[in-house]
Amino acid sequence: MASVFPSPNAQIAAPQWAVQAAWATVLCTVPSCVWRLSLGLGVDVGFTGRLGSLYTGTSIMLYVLILSVASQAAACLTLGLVKPWGEWVPRWVPWLGGRRIPPLAVVIPAAVGAVAVMALCAAVTLAPRGPLDNADFPHGTAGVIMDVCYAPLLAWGPLVAALTIAYARRRRVA
Repeated sequence: MASVFPSPNAQIAAPQWAVQAAWATVLCTVPSCVWRLSLGLGVDVGFTGRLGSLYTGTSIMLYVLILSVASQAAACLTLGLVKPWGEWVPRWVPWLGGRRIPPLAVVIPAAVGAVAVMALCAAVTLAPRGPLDNADFPHGTAGVIMDVCYAPLLAWGPLVAALTIAYARRRRVA
């Protein structure tokens, strides 16, 4: 069967650490997605008061489903920084198939995404009297579970930044 990419020898393979880091970006989004989907399915995750009443029903279920799918899709796109489909458009894509993807078309969105995720994580975790200081947020065991589920996201931005730099260097050399 013919490959969907022009030539397997046309690109420099990503180093093993980068492949592992790319898979880590996918995995670090899973716990928060599971936590959010639990919220959307009506599991009591510890919200009380006004937030407890807001975070119920069909609208929150739809919101967390869309947010979870979007975050997992973004994390899976990180694999393109180490896979051939991040360098070449597959041949089956109409009009563009077989063409090389310009490195900046990958590097710029990846870098912006890395910075955005790091800024968001910093804003949420470091801001004095930020959203996590809200009395309606989960506390006690529920708060610890939420923190444990969201903590891996702190690694997402730096991992994407490292992968973006490695991709840019590899593509520049190629």
